Amino acid sequence: MKTRHFDRIGNGGITFTELGFGTAPLGNLYRAISDEDANATLEAAWATGCRYFDTAPLYGLGLSETRLNPFLRARKRDDYVLSSKVGRIMRVAPPDQRTGIGKFFETPSRREVYDYSYDGVMRSFEASLERLGVDRIDILFVHDVDIFTHGSKEASDARIAEFMSSGYYGLLSLRDQGVIKAFGGGINEWPVAQTLAERGDFDLFLLAGRYTLLEQEALQSFLPLCQKRGIGIVLGGPYNSGVLATGPKPGAFYNYSEAPKEILDRVARIEAVCKRHNVRLIEAALQFPLQHPSVMSVIPGGQRPAEVESNRALLDTTIPAALWADLKQEGLMRADAPTA
Repeated sequence: MKTRHFDRIGNGGITFTELGFGTAPLGNLYRAISDEDANATLEAAWATGCRYFDTAPLYGLGLSETRLNPFLRARKRDDYVLSSKVGRIMRVAPPDQRTGIGKFFETPSRREVYDYSYDGVMRSFEASLERLGVDRIDILFVHDVDIFTHGSKEASDARIAEFMSSGYYGLLSLRDQGVIKAFGGGINEWPVAQTLAERGDFDLFLLAGRYTLLEQEALQSFLPLCQKRGIGIVLGGPYNSGVLATGPKPGAFYNYSEAPKEILDRVARIEAVCKRHNVRLIEAALQFPLQHPSVMSVIPGGQRPAEVESNRALLDTTIPAALWADLKQEGLMRADAPTA
């Protein structure tokens, strides 16, 4: 698999595989899977050449990190890149009060406590090291200081202020000491990511679903800022929660909910252009973000070996330049989207 090297501050940097593995599904997201099936999926990802794994305490309330533990223990630490997240502490809770009921299944009984303070960042980092069973994590992302998570711009702004006045300095210290290679934000909205980038010395952003074949509004100002400052992007959610993988069928998901009619209609028009060029929608969707120079890796995730093997195969498809040109001509893609 092709790799992309990122070294913004001259500390040796990080080598990403173009396809990474997002481990939220291994936290029993939307359905429970066995430890054996989770490990088989990780083994399949490794066999495809994937060497970048992203996790978080939230994913399965620690389950994703603990499932990575035995898998990573069998590998040399220098052979892979690992990222996790800070901003939540997992507390023991009664089963009926745990976080994520109806979203995560058969997880430890834990309740998330948001904590973007210096001490909270350090406690979260230490707990992740223990769950993962590793001696270092390459990248830490501050997790979900966005409107999607906290419900309003005011609440998001308050969390950003809390982090920037305290927890930010924890991540800065860890990077400056060489404990981590880089830090950034794992964010659902590009304007929030831009706010962070304007206020601090961030290396990378894990942007979930906000630069895709369906959405390129981040080109307005955020991605140009990243290029100017040498900030890298890890692109999560390249299928916008599903609709770019399944196509515009009834019940298709967009942003973790059933896709509205206007989204289905737009996806149908994009798919029609793809079909004219004998390209599957999902192939174009996975390859599109990798054409932006700031994007280091795309991490679609998966719960089954077949899913990660399929994602890897999508990278080998040749996409004709005329497809991107037609999408721009028909107003289905921004004219300034990099497609070469």
